[in-house]
Amino acid sequence: MPDLPTPQDATEAALFSECWDAVLSYADLCTAGSTAAGQLAAEAFSTGIREAREAEAGTFRSAGRRPARLPRTALLLAAVRTTAAEWEETGQGHKLDPDLRLWLNSEKAARYTGPPLQRPIALRGLRDMQEPDAALLWLAEVEALPLPVVARRLGLDPDTVSEELNQVRGLFRDRCRRNHLDTPMDARCRSYARLLDAVTRSTAADTPDDLSRHLATCVQCAEAAACLRLHGGGLPGALAGGVIGWGGLAYLERRRRAAEVRLAGPRDPADADAGPPNPGAHKARVVRGGLLVAAVLVSALALAVSVMPAGSTGDGTTAGGDSDRQPVAGPGFSLPVTGATQPAPDSPRPSKTPTRDDSPEPENPDPDPEPQGTTSTTAEEDDPDPSPSEPPTCGVQYDLVNEWPDGFQATVTVTSERALDDWRVAWSFRDGQKVGQMWDASFAQNGSRVTAKAADYNRTVHADGTLSFGFIASWEGENSAGYDFTLNGHDCAKL
Repeated sequence: MPDLPTPQDATEAALFSECWDAVLSYADLCTAGSTAAGQLAAEAFSTGIREAREAEAGTFRSAGRRPARLPRTALLLAAVRTTAAEWEETGQGHKLDPDLRLWLNSEKAARYTGPPLQRPIALRGLRDMQEPDAALLWLAEVEALPLPVVARRLGLDPDTVSEELNQVRGLFRDRCRRNHLDTPMDARCRSYARLLDAVTRSTAADTPDDLSRHLATCVQCAEAAACLRLHGGGLPGALAGGVIGWGGLAYLERRRRAAEVRLAGPRDPADADAGPPNPGAHKARVVRGGLLVAAVLVSALALAVSVMPAGSTGDGTTAGGDSDRQPVAGPGFSLPVTGATQPAPDSPRPSKTPTRDDSPEPENPDPDPEPQGTTSTTAEEDDPDPSPSEPPTCGVQYDLVNEWPDGFQATVTVTSERALDDWRVAWSFRDGQKVGQMWDASFAQNGSRVTAKAADYNRTVHADGTLSFGFIASWEGENSAGYDFTLNGHDCAKL
């Protein structure tokens, strides 16, 4: 699987973060398993980014008309389709969804690579627009992002973005109408072209019966009708189906559900999906709330103990020399371990390896709750603490790939002496860095401690083999390298 390309600057890093989720979502629709989905997404993402950079470089060199190209997200999704077609041609079709394989070997797929005038009208109409206009239309209609979020991404005025979107819709309609008229068609289709334009302009106009029957049998005219009719809610489906092809409507539904989840999350809806995730603010609120709750509980317990009869512990036993070994609460109850609730230095503690200061764990034997302030991934930092006397069985290399004023990209490569069926790599940051995106692993961050968990396709590592993953993170002030690396709870030596 190819390495993902390195962002050239902060703007491109933000685009990577925004587009990767969309690419992986469509790749998952196109494949028969999560392993193949990751491979297809990575190949398509690398191909699409390379094509986008070449197109942009060609635009700067050319003094003539801007070459037609899709907005970045749509271009990368089209790269997923073309990469899937290459898999089918090179004997890797077994990794793809069976229905997609049937589509790839049909005339429907051939339209996307055939003569330009025979390609879907939505695809041609979107390519004929200026890229900022096309991006506004795609993000609002297909990706289902709230308009304030779209305005921030594209640098538009939030107060006028709705009006601009309506203008762009009209522009897209005009481009599609022109492309429909340019399409080679028989006399019957040509005779309906003007009527189709008139019917789709009005929200109150009824479709004549003969035109309705024609649209039921003519693919090109039906596609044109979907693109020309801006009312009725059919425009997103026309765009997704015309640009992506197979699975366009299923992808559209996935993006709708993803947008609903983002808006229902803990952040303010106006800030939903405003770029790479930054859990720092939410983390601070959670920590402050946890400390407040712990203080209240400790105060309540102290009050309860103070009003108990002398010599009684509240459970029928008398207080004595061993009373400080008996927990105040019952064995089924535990308090968050904070600075206020940690036992005094001379208090006996269960024999275990001390936990790290930046991610304390309760002494209760019950499993820890899921770390707060993580991303939407399911990785958990539940590795056993390494034995201090155990020699390292792994080595780690932390590489800073790229850095810009408020963010950076890094890779982590771990060499393991032992064979692994699964892996979890954890490390700490000294300067408050916050991971926003990770590939080839899922992640969770609890304070300064980050835990990366294997993806489905790279869980297995041979003895003396390596595993690697990359991420994009934010930083302020200093950006020192990660430290205190562990692999499945065992310390790793720095290489």
